[in-house]
Amino acid sequence: MTEAASLLTILGATGDLAQRMLLPSLYGLQRDGLLPARLRVLGSARAGLDSCGFRQQVAEAIARHVPAAEQDSDALAALLSRVDYHPAALDSAADLASLAGAVAARRDGDVLYHLSTAPHWYAPVSRALGSHGLAGHGTRVMLEKPLGHDRASAAGINTAVAAVFAEEQVFRVDHYLGKEGVQNLLALRFGNALFEPLWNARHIEQVQISVAETVGVEGRGDYYDGSGALRDMLQNHLLQLLSLVAAEPPSRFEPTAVRNEKLKVLHALRPIGIDEIVAETVAGQYAAGAIDGVAVPGYRDELGRDSDTETFVALRAQVDNWRWKGVPFYLRTGKRMPTRCTEIYLQFRGVPHSIFDHGSARLQPNALVIRLQPDEHIELRLMNKTPGLDRQGLRLSQVALDLDMQREFGGQRRRPAYERLYLDALEGNGTLFVRRDETEAAWAWVDRIREGWQHHEVSPRPYPAGTWGPARAVTLAERHGHAWRE
Repeated sequence: MTEAASLLTILGATGDLAQRMLLPSLYGLQRDGLLPARLRVLGSARAGLDSCGFRQQVAEAIARHVPAAEQDSDALAALLSRVDYHPAALDSAADLASLAGAVAARRDGDVLYHLSTAPHWYAPVSRALGSHGLAGHGTRVMLEKPLGHDRASAAGINTAVAAVFAEEQVFRVDHYLGKEGVQNLLALRFGNALFEPLWNARHIEQVQISVAETVGVEGRGDYYDGSGALRDMLQNHLLQLLSLVAAEPPSRFEPTAVRNEKLKVLHALRPIGIDEIVAETVAGQYAAGAIDGVAVPGYRDELGRDSDTETFVALRAQVDNWRWKGVPFYLRTGKRMPTRCTEIYLQFRGVPHSIFDHGSARLQPNALVIRLQPDEHIELRLMNKTPGLDRQGLRLSQVALDLDMQREFGGQRRRPAYERLYLDALEGNGTLFVRRDETEAAWAWVDRIREGWQHHEVSPRPYPAGTWGPARAVTLAERHGHAWRE
């Protein structure tokens, strides 16, 4: 049995992700007494800090990003007592050797390395750890997305890392998998007898998965312009959600079983062919507009130059297997949308015949709405009699059976994704992390879309900030008799 790591080494510990998410998550675990008792945290980055200076940064990050009601001076002091720092420039062999010495000096059991860095450092850092004898038994490595920019580059990174770390030692992060709502999707599907018999093409007409952001590029323009919405969001977050929605029940809730079923879905995704690419996909780029009544600039204005990078993608996918054949999966993600939300919408097929008003009453199809953020919410939409005497015939209205997670579990703290991911990685549980073959299968499917865009010289269509994307995205669904949920 894998023992909990006693040393967490974070490379890129002064970066934005560390400040906003990683350090506050470690604080939350410390505050709740969940960190392994022997755990030490070694931060490293190019910045020439000492341990005292880094501890000050940790304290400032927690003051900025942890709600005031959750801040506790004793918990902060306890976390800071675990923390050290060792500067290292990743392009310096001497610095990496020095960092390796710092790790070796502190190692007293298992080690977890978190590479919160640009992906092009994954291979050289892994090689350096291996060459200094710090990548064998009892070590694990966390890798952040994006893992490459296409299948070939992802495979190259994976191969380089695999030369040092075995697959069971590699924990590829997709932080959506650590969200409470995603966990609840698994519980809803596989913990209830009600839904599983209906979870197939015989009963479900369409599935929509939307990840909408109100923000723009937020200082990430140079990175984002080389990536775009297809690579930054759809290749990982949306395809992971699709695979969880469409997967067969795993034999048990453990890493190999869960990831095997997700991989089968990715392999069953029908490639969008060259001749279908224009009809089945839409790329967009936000122009100037308004979010919540506040004027915001367009993408090119924020970037400071012309660009054909897409900030919005919508497409129609098909899963060619027995469970889902013929059911369209509409995927949509974009920046500068009217609201921030991540939502899964399953529309059931209508009744075969309406008995109300001789079939003239309009029945709405049943639907299941699973909202993952900003708040977690499950809603089952059903037809119900509208109150009244009904002398002109029975009237029906669509109503919602609601499960409001905040109301139902308001007394329990809602944990950030990285708290769960850190605990699992520290303990060696890979269930909520992405396996190599999943990553490369997702990239292979997305690469076909990118190649189709290039073949047809597709340029992103403009849409005003604060809207749901280009008008072309609306017709993408309407051509098949469907409409986006907004």
